Order: sequence, then structure tokens, then C-alpha cells
Amino acid sequence: MKSLLKTAVVLGILISFSSCKDNNYPNYQYMPNMYESVAYETYSESTAFNSPTGLHGKEGQLPPDGTIKRGYVPYEFANTPAGYEAAKLNSKSPLDPATIDMKKSQELFEIYCAICHGNTGDGKGKLVTQGKFLGVPNYKDRQITEGSVNHVINFGLNSMGSYANQLNQTERWMVAAYVMKLKAQ
Repeated sequence: MKSLLKTAVVLGILISFSSCKDNNYPNYQYMPNMYESVAYETYSESTAFNSPTGLHGKEGQLPPDGTIKRGYVPYEFANTPAGYEAAKLNSKSPLDPATIDMKKSQELFEIYCAICHGNTGDGKGKLVTQGKFLGVPNYKDRQITEGSVNHVINFGLNSMGSYANQLNQTERWMVAAYVMKLKAQ
């Protein structure tokens, strides 16, 4: 009886091993796309995001309407002369004047602005004295406010480009406060 039981167990094990192996058909894969992924050509168009809108895979890369990127604070004034005038009259710094670090504001001004506007805001920076740019105004000769200075830093004006990528919103307001300090001196 024991030998019959041993023979049956050995025969069962042999049958189970031989039944799992089939060279013509591989074993069942639980997630076949994980084992055999589709090869894509690098930098080629993909049909992964195709839709009836005809954007050819671009709609999956576009942000939803009404969203803003993380860390970005919308600026409510347009890049127009009317927007400049509105910012000049209505835009106020969200920073508390008592807590603004004027030393840091001066450093930012000297890094980004003094090359053209001069360290004292007289419009005689290094590029102006070398003749690279002409007509940079003296702050004391202009009717400016913190809001108008911030607007110009955001969008640029005339020969001056935008510094919105170099300075975050807080730093732009700090520079605007420092410019107003230079104007008052």
C-alpha cells in the first residue's frame, strides 16, 4: 500500500511538471503589456492621445482650462499702456514696508538694474556711460509709483525687457520699494 501511494505521488508530481511546460504556447501572463511593451520610435508622433479634436496627441499635454502653474501668482494688469496707467494708480505692494529687507532689495537692484539705471537711480549705469544704451531716465525726473515700477519689471518697457523670470513676485516688489527709496533721496 505504501509503495502504491509513493508511486501515485511521484507520478502526480511528474504529470504536473510535464503539464506546465509547452514549447508551442508560453505560460499565461497576468499583465502582458508589462512583459512585452510596445516599442516607440524616439521623437516620433504618437497616437496615444488621439482624439476627434485633431490635435494629434497634444491634448494630453495641455493643462486644463482655468489652471495656473504651481507657485505662479496671476498679475491682474495687462501689458498695455492702459494696464501700465492702471497699475500706476491702483497697484500697491502686498509687502509690509516695515518688514522689507532693504539690504536684500539693494542687492537685487544692483544685480539686475544698476547696470543700466546706475547705483543711485540716476540713469548713468555702466552700459549707459559706455554708450550701449541711451535715454535711461533718472528716477527723480519721473512720475512713478511702486505699482508702475513693478509693472515695468513684470513686462518691460521700451528698451528694457521683462525681469519676471529672474525675480519672483516678492523680489519684484522689494526692488520697486528700493526704487522708490532712491527716488525719494
